[in-house]
Amino acid sequence: MSLVLITGGSGFIGGRCILQALAAGHSVRATLRNPARADEVRGQLARAGADGLDRLSFAAADLERDAGWPEAAAGCDFVLHVASPFPVAVPKHEDDLIRPARDGALRVLRASRAAGVRRVVLTSSFAAVGYGHAPQAAPFDETSWTDLGSRDLTAYVKSKTIAERAAWDFVAKEGGLELAAVNPVGVFGPLLGPDTSTSVVIVQRILNGSMPALPHLHFGVVDVRDVADLHLRAMTDPRAAGERFLAVSGDFVTLAEIARILKARLGDKARRASTRELPDWLVKLVSLADSSARQIVPELGNRKNATSAKAQRLLGWSPRSREDALVSTAESLFDLGLVKL
Repeated sequence: MSLVLITGGSGFIGGRCILQALAAGHSVRATLRNPARADEVRGQLARAGADGLDRLSFAAADLERDAGWPEAAAGCDFVLHVASPFPVAVPKHEDDLIRPARDGALRVLRASRAAGVRRVVLTSSFAAVGYGHAPQAAPFDETSWTDLGSRDLTAYVKSKTIAERAAWDFVAKEGGLELAAVNPVGVFGPLLGPDTSTSVVIVQRILNGSMPALPHLHFGVVDVRDVADLHLRAMTDPRAAGERFLAVSGDFVTLAEIARILKARLGDKARRASTRELPDWLVKLVSLADSSARQIVPELGNRKNATSAKAQRLLGWSPRSREDALVSTAESLFDLGLVKL
């Protein structure tokens, strides 16, 4: 089978990609910014029932440095470029996110082309698809791009859009390898370890009661296991070359609807979850002094949707339900002691 380089091996999506690549019989080389975490990551994968851990190795590489990438890509058939910064807190400067996302993607692509990699699958985001647009009734699909001319974009949205644009431009101008992109909405599902993701923190805060009232925001939901599955399909299917694939399960939901799903499925375990919505005017008032609140103001009450019909039709992808993705998130938070019962 193939040797697959997976960047961001300690991350939420990266870990699941490692599990599924090993289960499919591939050998995996995973990059870590901190190589001292190799044993920790290997242990988490073992506890998750990983097959073929003898086919897993690690390489030290950082998105912000050239060193290590040629060695990481050497001998690889495919690359899943999953690593990208996604902080919970608002960065002081937007370039703190944009630069490593864009330059890191280009470092990976250059090293991949030089190593003779056949195809790179880039983990992009719905952030590169559905922002900066006027409200629309039709669901977003892969033909849409976030409008970088909009004044209301967050640093994260800009970073994902700029990074994906740069990747497509590189392949168009330089050639030498194939590219596919996976664009997930909010990624939920079971954690492999105590490191949370920004999406999972939403469920964590709803369950522990630290969100007594919820802003009126719409989210797409997809399970991390299905995101990893789509990466593997985009990696090997000849029809995926040169294509983008939205990863979303069903229609978008509000935070209050997420809370109601958790309460309905988890019963007393979700007793601290509030379903009360904050009025938009109050969020706007808070945003005058809170940068986190300021970021969400443009999206308040903005109903949007997206479709994964292309991934289902072209690659045979079939995601779990939103409800199962959210409940499995919660159960893993309980199991890891990240939400106390």
